[in-house]
Amino acid sequence: MDQTAIDPHGLSGGFRDLVGYRLLRWEEGYAEVGLLLEAHHRNRTGVLHGGVLATLIDAACGYAGTWCSVPANARRAFTLSLTSQFIAAGQIGERILAKATRTGGGRTIYFSSAEVFGEDGRLIGRGDGTFRLKRGSETLEGAPA
Repeated sequence: MDQTAIDPHGLSGGFRDLVGYRLLRWEEGYAEVGLLLEAHHRNRTGVLHGGVLATLIDAACGYAGTWCSVPANARRAFTLSLTSQFIAAGQIGERILAKATRTGGGRTIYFSSAEVFGEDGRLIGRGDGTFRLKRGSETLEGAPA
């Protein structure tokens, strides 16, 4: 899996860097977010913490609805609701990939679904989110970043 990160509008920093996930693919209605699982991503039983998985679902779903057609502009949204289902355990040292698709919505609210896969293609988790676009983000052209 290619782990070359996309850093639109210099958005690195904060929680994204703390967790270590990277935006790998981004286009209208679709996003992929990847993460190399490390020791600090474990829960007390030694497997991938559910909060890390929920973070990847949230991030990928959020990106899936905020791609911008103007490179110097940006689109922003915030999460209204998020569901997650934990299906299999991620293993330390493996790269996991969240793939999300915008599934619907209107001018200011949109819906996305994501699936998270292990390196071997097994499904680790999935989820759905509802997001609200911030003012100025309602069109593909977005607003100055």
